[in-house]
Amino acid sequence: MSRNAPEARPIVVVTGIGGFLGRHVAKSLLDAGYPVRGSLRDPRRGAEIAAALGAAGSETRNLTFFTADLEQDRGWAEGLSGAAAVLHVASPFPARSPDDSASLVATAREGTRRVLLAAKAAGIDRIVLTSSIAATNYGSGQAPFTERDWTDPDGPLTTPYYRSKTLAERLAWDLAERHDLALTTVNPAMILGPMLGGAPGTSLMVIQKLLSGRYPALPKFAVSVVDVRDVAEMHRLALEREAAIGERFLAAGPVMSLADIAALLRRSLPDRAGRVPRLVLPNWLARLAAPFDANLRLIAGELGRDARVSSEKAEHLLGWRSRPPQEAVLAAAQSLIAAGKA
Repeated sequence: MSRNAPEARPIVVVTGIGGFLGRHVAKSLLDAGYPVRGSLRDPRRGAEIAAALGAAGSETRNLTFFTADLEQDRGWAEGLSGAAAVLHVASPFPARSPDDSASLVATAREGTRRVLLAAKAAGIDRIVLTSSIAATNYGSGQAPFTERDWTDPDGPLTTPYYRSKTLAERLAWDLAERHDLALTTVNPAMILGPMLGGAPGTSLMVIQKLLSGRYPALPKFAVSVVDVRDVAEMHRLALEREAAIGERFLAAGPVMSLADIAALLRRSLPDRAGRVPRLVLPNWLARLAAPFDANLRLIAGELGRDARVSSEKAEHLLGWRSRPPQEAVLAAAQSLIAAGKA
């Protein structure tokens, strides 16, 4: 999609506009002059989302909403009518391993199917889908992981969430081929950064728990960190660059361990330092405790694993750059504190 004059830009639909990333994606588009139409399961949330985007400096006159749910057909045809592109950001992101993993996978896959087929029926072929490094990092590949890597849905490290993201993205590529859709996927690492109003959601829970003293000790877990503002920008760049069609793009920054993050919080927020844990668990002890702790169960297989991810492709094809991960961590912490969430 070319960069036309702002008044000539077409409507872009953002699914999941009420979420942490969805709000930032909407802001990036609005600030670039696009009319944005966002999907909401609960239409009553529209006023709060518009107010949050307005408070963050975005012009919201061209922001509208429609009601639709990933699990139902109702609302999608009307919501997509007249739009030129869909940024499909919405997907279930549980805070812990769900009791019904099959339901999580079904919602992600069928929601993707529903949105892409509704877009095709509405005459829209340009789709940008939010996937995840969950769909790249847990197969036969080795670090630094790239867009060529795919997670094995039945692999030993694959959680229900990783499986849901992998199968949903696989389905999207299959639908794109069968229905001639111009698809791009964005595969972010662990997304941190500032909230735009609302609840912190799953993405910021790690920072929230560290600041609140809810972790007595830290496992030796490390992950690539990326700022939500940069992930949102990648969605917009992917939409605008013709070279992005048919491509996957990893949105990732340098790796940080939980101990790195905790140390940064203690240094930068000394009034909160007393609650932020210092004790680091040896891997053998974390694995021993994992059966009794839901959070440890999710990461037990990744302790000591090389989590590096390469974003060279996005840097080369999209001209994308990420902020330092430390900036994302501190922006997340400061917005949580300002909102009274930590």
